[in-house]
Amino acid sequence: MYPGQIEIKPAFSTGTSGKVSMKRRPEESTMAEKMKCEYCEKDAIGYQGYGCCSAYVCLDHADSFVLALKPGESLTSGECYFERFPVTD
Repeated sequence: MYPGQIEIKPAFSTGTSGKVSMKRRPEESTMAEKMKCEYCEKDAIGYQGYGCCSAYVCLDHADSFVLALKPGESLTSGECYFERFPVTD
């Protein structure tokens, strides 16, 4: 990758890029209940982390980086991590 370039990849993929791994344990990737938005308690569509703070967010409170992701994708840029949850019924 080039400086300033962002990387978009599936949320649960494994890679050998030498970056800090955001992999989850299997029990974490199969949540029995849906996560709730930390701002309004609606169903969360994703997770956004800025290094110093993080939150599960709904469609109304998600950052534009989360909204730009397809379901199941994640984005890592510096200390920031954004994830759009897979669509489940």
